[in-house]
Parts: sequence; C-alpha cells; structure tokens
Amino acid sequence: MQETILYNEKIEKVLSNINRVMIGKEREATLSLVALLAGGHVLLEDVPGVGKTMLVRTLAKSLDCDFRRIQFTPDLLPSDVTGVSIYNPKEMEFEFRAGPILGNIVLADEINRTSPKTQSALLEGMEEKSVTVDGNTIPLNAPFFVMATQNPIEYEGTYPLPEAQLDRFLLKLKMGYPAPDEEVEMLERTSTHHPIENITAVMTKEQLIGVQEEVNNVYMDHHVKRYIVNLAAATRTHPAIFLGSSPRASIALMKAAKAYAYIYSRDYVVPDDVKYLAPFVLSHRVILTSEAKYDGLTSEQVIQTIVSNAHVPIRKEFR
Repeated sequence: MQETILYNEKIEKVLSNINRVMIGKEREATLSLVALLAGGHVLLEDVPGVGKTMLVRTLAKSLDCDFRRIQFTPDLLPSDVTGVSIYNPKEMEFEFRAGPILGNIVLADEINRTSPKTQSALLEGMEEKSVTVDGNTIPLNAPFFVMATQNPIEYEGTYPLPEAQLDRFLLKLKMGYPAPDEEVEMLERTSTHHPIENITAVMTKEQLIGVQEEVNNVYMDHHVKRYIVNLAAATRTHPAIFLGSSPRASIALMKAAKAYAYIYSRDYVVPDDVKYLAPFVLSHRVILTSEAKYDGLTSEQVIQTIVSNAHVPIRKEFR
C-alpha cells in the first residue's frame, strides 16, 4: 500500500508506541490494530521469545485497557478462564470471582497447549461476547480483544485448534525472528531498561469504542463486496482446497478491510485493501487436500494464487 498518512492522530500514536517497543514489526502492529478496530481477534503462530507478549502489553498500555494474560497448560480448567462462584460463609451466599477473560485485552498464551474443553471456554467468549458460569450468562467488558498465541503444531504436547474454532479469529499472523540489525537494536534499547516502561496511554477505552463505531461506517462499494465474495467462493472450488472458507470469512474480510481503510486515512474501501488482507483473513479458514500438502503447498500460497488470478474491480467501477 502507498498510503502513509494515518487518519486519526491517536491511532498514529498507538502505532508509534508499539514501534518504540517492537523493532521491525510495523506490519504486525498495523494488522493487530486492524483486528482490534474491526472488533475481531488475532491468532499468532510462532515460536516463543519473538515479542508476542510485548506487542499485546504495549497495545493495552497505549489504550488504557485492562490487560490480562492466560498461560494455557494441559491442566488448566475452563473455570480458570471464565471465573468461578465461591461460597462466602460470612455472607451465606456465593460470590463470583471473575476470571482473566473479563479483561479488555487478553493474551491467551500457547492456546494449543490446553485441552479442547478449556479452549472452548475462551472461544465462547470471543464469539458470544459473554461467558456462562453456573448457568448464568455474564457479559464481557467492552472493548474486548483477544490475541492468542500458539506454538507450531509440530511441537510436542499440543492440541491443534479445530477448523471451526480457527474460524473465530479474524486474522492469523506470524511474527518471525528479527533481522540481525534489528536484534542488535533490540539489545541496545533494553540494555538499561525496557522501552515499555515509558509507554503511556494515548487513547481511552471510550475513545476506542467510538473509533470502532466509526470503522463500521466506512463505505464499501457493491463491486468491492462482490470482489470479497468471489475470493471466498474461489476457495470452495480450488482443486488444492478440500474445505473452503465460510460466509463468516467474507464478513471478516469486509470488516478487516474497513478497519484498514480507516487507518490509512480513508472513509471508503478500495480493492487493494481486500487484496492485501485476504491471505491473513482466509488462509487459516481453509483445509488443503492431502495431495496439496504432499506437494508442499501451504494455505497462504494457495490463497495468494487465488488472489492473483481473481478479477480486481477497477476504480471506475466503484466510487
């Protein structure tokens, strides 16, 4: 993308904060903010130690949001995520002790190291914006944003997320190792103190909710919507894909494109927004055939091929 001027000064400050802490991760910072503004969630698949926790903590501090971290382990229970009702003998009644999911920005660390039952407790909250404890439905706080991390599935002791649960994440990202020069700069920045200690809030929770509402009002032309639907439909007929993306993927791509346009100083979506975001939104929502996996193809490569071959609406066709 060629746009460099951000639409909102406070959003620019949030990204500036993240870039002060994270070196060489501008793309990941922007895409994480895209998911947050679109009301979605992010799945980060990467090895430990590449800065996933720092990214989420910096985001929470910049937005003055309540940050919670859940370290998923094989023995973690659903109540450890949602909370539990404990009997108070003094008051002679049960009191609800909120779990970490009732924060604003939640880091679900190594989500694939816990049992599917506990995974479902988190994913229910992500989808329904509420949790059920002892038969009672408890609404989650707004704003609510989850960044879940998972180790590569070839690591031992993991429970890969089913496709129906992967579909709950708006974007799937990989951070990767920093370049040597970036890693040297990281050492210099953290030699005396960590940069996150100097991060201050640049936006309130109420302002963030207001921005999310503005993102919903970003204009998307009918031809761009048709472009999104055509990309999703292509995943359902591609010979290398066993199971294509669902209509939820089309909605997710629309919301992400609106947020991306908003960040880049536009109140309307252009096809290039969709084209850029499609691999991050669609790749984890498809299942490749056994033959494609045997040939060494990845879902990202297949989605890139679909995007490259799809007809892109030209500017005169829409706004």
